[in-house]
Amino acid sequence: MPSRLRPAELSDAPAVAALLNEIDRIEIGRPETDLHEVEADLKHPEADLTRDSWLVFEGDRLVAYGLLWDESGGERIDVDHYVLPEHQQAGVRILDAMEARALEKARDNGAERAVVHLHLNVAPTLDTELIRARGWQVVRRYHVLRKDVDPARDPAPEVPAGVRVRPCTTEADRLRVYELYQATFAEHFDFQPRDHGQWLSDVDAEALDWNLVWIVATDDLGDAGFLLARDDREAMGWIRSIGVLREARGRGLGGLLLRHAFATFAARGRDTVGLGVDTSNATGAPELYARHGMGVHYAVDTWETVLR
Repeated sequence: MPSRLRPAELSDAPAVAALLNEIDRIEIGRPETDLHEVEADLKHPEADLTRDSWLVFEGDRLVAYGLLWDESGGERIDVDHYVLPEHQQAGVRILDAMEARALEKARDNGAERAVVHLHLNVAPTLDTELIRARGWQVVRRYHVLRKDVDPARDPAPEVPAGVRVRPCTTEADRLRVYELYQATFAEHFDFQPRDHGQWLSDVDAEALDWNLVWIVATDDLGDAGFLLARDDREAMGWIRSIGVLREARGRGLGGLLLRHAFATFAARGRDTVGLGVDTSNATGAPELYARHGMGVHYAVDTWETVLR
């Protein structure tokens, strides 16, 4: 039976989640994709599902999925691509469509070219020779880290004198976390400035438990950093973002926030906490996480192509 290519709809989220979990089992040994994550992706405000998403079916079986979104308003375009290993030609059909759409999108933005980024496991189900032949290359590597936690080993940390940690219980605090995020991540690779509404969509704020978002402040600097965590992943507790202002680094504030998150997750009955980090991060984050007992779970490469 010939394959079918069509756009995704929100109602396809369970089938997409099942596909991604099948790929998870191949790439990392266990399923780690939750339905709500897929739904959030399909609701991305910068993705028009009718033009920016693709599903390929072999018979009734979903074998490949792609999604494109534009956060830059310029030449930078992001894509996701997933394909089962025995269906590489289905993956090629999606690559053809998403590359054409990425260039169209960038030109609509007034750019002369599209700089497209795709994140793939270092041993992906996609045959990487197919994308190398199309001009894609690896430009960055990320690690997904994890740490086992329990209440006995991970008690609530003692907060030093002159330092305070508070949860984001007010709208003013939630706005402050957004401001701290923009300030602390501005120097990071691939950072895209976002307005407040866009950022709330990025973090799926409607489903976010703000009791798992904290601000750290010091007497001399005021609000100096934040940690944003989630407890809605089946596989593990998740630290989505942690940042400390440049002028506040070296005081142990990042470690304090980490220990606070570990203790909170352990008290909630979680046994594992994870996060993602750029291995070329220049702020010392990989070393910080290693000192706090976090080890590599798996690695992800950022692939880039430039289309004209």
